[in-house]
Order: sequence, then structure tokens, then C-alpha cells
Amino acid sequence: MDKYVCVACGYVYDPEKGDPDNGIDAGTTFENIPDDWMCPICGVGKDMFEKVE
Repeated sequence: MDKYVCVACGYVYDPEKGDPDNGIDAGTTFENIPDDWMCPICGVGKDMFEKVE
């Protein structure tokens, strides 16, 4: 599963961990996160994330 990084603040979304504080279960791929999800650190939208190469 691919990790994604927030270009605004550097937060890395790791699908193995998810974002349980915001209702995203571990094992949830980035593509399956709801479109209204926001970065838990700086609050930008999913469109501000890039795949970690």
C-alpha cells in the first residue's frame, strides 16, 4: 500500500496505521479515504497530498 505525503506540512499518511483519530481505520488505502478528509496536522484537503516514491 502506498504512502502519501502532505505537501503543505510533511505529514505522511500510512495506510498500515490509518488515521483512527479521524475515523480512518488501519488498512484503508489513500484512494479509499473520503474526499472530505483533511490532513490531521494542517487541515488541507486530499488534493494536497502526493504519493511517496
